[in-house]
Amino acid sequence: MSELSEYPVVYEQKVAWGDMDAFGHVNNVMYYRYIESARIAYFDELNIFQENVNTVVASSQCRYLQPVFYPDTLKIGTRIEEMRNSAVRMVYVLWSEAQQAVVATGDAVVVCVDRENGRKTAIPENIRHNVTEMESRVGHIIN
Repeated sequence: MSELSEYPVVYEQKVAWGDMDAFGHVNNVMYYRYIESARIAYFDELNIFQENVNTVVASSQCRYLQPVFYPDTLKIGTRIEEMRNSAVRMVYVLWSEAQQAVVATGDAVVVCVDRENGRKTAIPENIRHNVTEMESRVGHIIN
């Protein structure tokens, strides 16, 4: 599980029976829900929801490396790989306890939007500081 050591937030996600599809493995849509939960856990650590900004996913992708089955618990490592003026690029690694392996990876570009006018806005300075501090705790330097 050393694959998770450079991720400041590791979210634990139990796989539910209903997450599987007719082919007997976790449906691809569920991975995006798992990643969303991990992203929210990261943002909660930043206290970003106390700011006057909303976060909007501009793009996201997931690479499926191995199928996942019930029962399992995934550990989802989440970090910010790049910080721009008004957006961050987050990366995710999904590690399966049952398989003792990385089963998927993903990334997303998340944009800060002003709550009042709905337009793209700069990442608040205190959030920038918090991101840098969180990432440095695990030895990760942001691009």
